[in-house]
Amino acid sequence: MAQRIRVGIVFGGASSEHDVSCMTAGGVSRAIDAQRFEVIGIGITPSGRWVQVAADELRDLRKQGGTLPRLSESRPTAVLLPGQAGGARVATIEGDRLTDVHDFDVAFALLHGPFGEDGTVQGLFEMLGLRYVGSGVAASANGMDKDLMKRHLAASGLPGCRFVTVTARQWSQQREQSLARIAGLGFPVFVKPARGGSSVGITKVDRVDDLEPAVLLAQKFDPKLVIEEGVANAREVEFAVLGGRGGPPRVSLPGEIVMRQAGAFYDFEAKYVSDDDAALLVPTQMDEELRQRSADVAARTFEAMGAEGLARVDLFVTADGRVLVNEINTMPGFTHISMFPSLWAVSGVGYTELISDLIDQALERPVGLR
Repeated sequence: MAQRIRVGIVFGGASSEHDVSCMTAGGVSRAIDAQRFEVIGIGITPSGRWVQVAADELRDLRKQGGTLPRLSESRPTAVLLPGQAGGARVATIEGDRLTDVHDFDVAFALLHGPFGEDGTVQGLFEMLGLRYVGSGVAASANGMDKDLMKRHLAASGLPGCRFVTVTARQWSQQREQSLARIAGLGFPVFVKPARGGSSVGITKVDRVDDLEPAVLLAQKFDPKLVIEEGVANAREVEFAVLGGRGGPPRVSLPGEIVMRQAGAFYDFEAKYVSDDDAALLVPTQMDEELRQRSADVAARTFEAMGAEGLARVDLFVTADGRVLVNEINTMPGFTHISMFPSLWAVSGVGYTELISDLIDQALERPVGLR
């Protein structure tokens, strides 16, 4: 058998989405084509320390009842180092020595949220000259920051919903003006950490008196906030997008999130813990003209952001047929039941094939500017 490509699966992270990342890494490591790829497990603990995780242990990471997996802080610290021929190596620090040294060829960073999905780890990979799955520094950073993302998409002529941004300084020094700007959107609004994910810290607010506690909650996760108008009677439609490998982006069939309770929204509990709060329609039914128009907006969003590898583009489709971009996620949830792999499964690309495609894209791209 030809030598397998060594894939460094980087997961965990010092963000509120640490547990989700661990669950994703377990799913990918169980489904990866073991004939082609050898897995090197590289974890980041909640405190931000890098550690090594054996491949068999990595495969065991999964939700147990209502509990998500998490990396222990008791592991010895590891370090990432330059390798040879475009690769890198990971080693465990033992006193003044490096032990358990493993070379790998390509990184698959399954990190969600700040310090992983936001261009930071991508910058590390670039400095190491290491090929990696997914978007580069700029697309990752702009995609993670909902304020910058929305400004960028608006400048590119893509339709979106109205929003205001509130910084920590504005909230502390211009509180009344900030509340007035938010109220100017009308109600309901969604108060969100600008650089968060997985719906952590998000509150749906129906009246002005509830704005302040929603802001204070979101600020626990990010001092910079984005507040969006609630789009009435809109369908929440999502498309999975893959890099075109020399051609235009490839767009899946559409999926849709339908909340079982009227007025509810797709929060962290509904996404990862409860099986009863939401229904994911994969694929969902859409008029062909509307589907094509929505898929085109998803592809344009991918290209406008300079995304690479993969992304999930979330849209609002209004009752009168308008298509609005809600956001792009450059590292969507990636367990086999997550929306991104599920959409590609019904579009003819299975989970294992999808993982291989993404790694192949990473290996095909040159390092450095491109």
